Amino acid sequence: MTGPKIPTSATASGLGAFVDASPSPFHVCATVARELESAGYTRLFEDEAWPAAVSTPSSKFYVIRGGSIIAWESGDGPAFRIVGGHTDSPNLRVKQHPDRISAGVAMVALEPYGGAWLNSWLDRDLGLSGRLAYRSGDGVARTLVHVTEPVLRVPQLAIHLSEDRKGVSPDPQRHVNGIWGLNDSAPGVLAWVAEYAGIDPDSLLGWELMTHDVAPSAVIGADENLLSAPRLDNQGTCYAGLRALLDGASSAHTRVLALFDHEEVGSGSERGAASDFLASVCERIVLTRGGSRADYLQAMAASVCLSGDMAHATHPNHPERHEPGHHISIGGGPVLKVNQNLRYASDAVGEAIFALACDTAGVPMQRYVHRADLPCGSTIGPITATRTGLTTIDVGAPQLAMHSARELMGAADVPMYSAALQAFLSQE
Repeated sequence: MTGPKIPTSATASGLGAFVDASPSPFHVCATVARELESAGYTRLFEDEAWPAAVSTPSSKFYVIRGGSIIAWESGDGPAFRIVGGHTDSPNLRVKQHPDRISAGVAMVALEPYGGAWLNSWLDRDLGLSGRLAYRSGDGVARTLVHVTEPVLRVPQLAIHLSEDRKGVSPDPQRHVNGIWGLNDSAPGVLAWVAEYAGIDPDSLLGWELMTHDVAPSAVIGADENLLSAPRLDNQGTCYAGLRALLDGASSAHTRVLALFDHEEVGSGSERGAASDFLASVCERIVLTRGGSRADYLQAMAASVCLSGDMAHATHPNHPERHEPGHHISIGGGPVLKVNQNLRYASDAVGEAIFALACDTAGVPMQRYVHRADLPCGSTIGPITATRTGLTTIDVGAPQLAMHSARELMGAADVPMYSAALQAFLSQE
């Protein structure tokens, strides 16, 4: 298969490097911010006044709110073209009182975040990452931490101890705590992580810590046409959307990349897609160009959001689990996602917009429908459409093993997906 017609810098190895650098939503934002800064984008802060340059054509800015980030390049027209996605992925996260002893073994108490496929987290070497908040003078400072060494492991029960030798379904309360050391002389995990980050443990006040598989991403397969990596859902979109924003030419529209935390748990936070983050940024862009509230509402009515999230490829070992007539191929190009019960936000107009973008990019488009007798997942798409009134289209790139600790996608799908997103952002 030939590559997309639109030049793109997105590659499978590039996505792998992006994922390896970004074990938490906070690190996704930091990784994206570094790329934006290198491309001439300037960071703004929500609690400060924004300059009029925010809305000057071709001006480039970004804002971070916790584990969410919005970046834009202003156009000379009123409307926005938005690629949305999410920065979080299902995993095991550290509890507030994490240190435990069980059977003479030092443990770290963990709990599942989102729809983590628990069996996939067993027998893996795990690191820790996230955000720490600590006392600094009379205030609170924050820092990121990324423990790349394998410091935790959740062991599977031996087959000989299983009643039917068919395996054990882990209980999320009792069976996913991580082994940290061999006895009670092992250091407390919070003090250890604080020292690792260069912080006095006594100053640590708060933390959002999570585990990640420390094995690096890899391009695999006999023809090296597959990417094996953690967190493809949904860092595949974060990376493809970033490359689309940076590779694409300026447009009459203001081109926006909006990546939200907490999608995997419903988006209901101050920085999730259900928050005011996207709407407030768009309104401030309009206001800085001298527009009114009415101008903002008019601009939103003329704008479109592409909700990017990964899509289910047809599983070769379980083809019967998929909707007949809607099989999705790895390496077959970007996926339009449609659900009659609005688990996805796509409608006929949105379908046409994305089909035109794929045609412009010179990539094939696949159409996904979930089996009617299985519960369908959802995305930021319906939430964004409800929260903002934007025409919203749900799309993705095909992958296998969604929500596992390690996932799989086609190497060729990375540039095709990014090219389609780039074409969408530049549509007039």
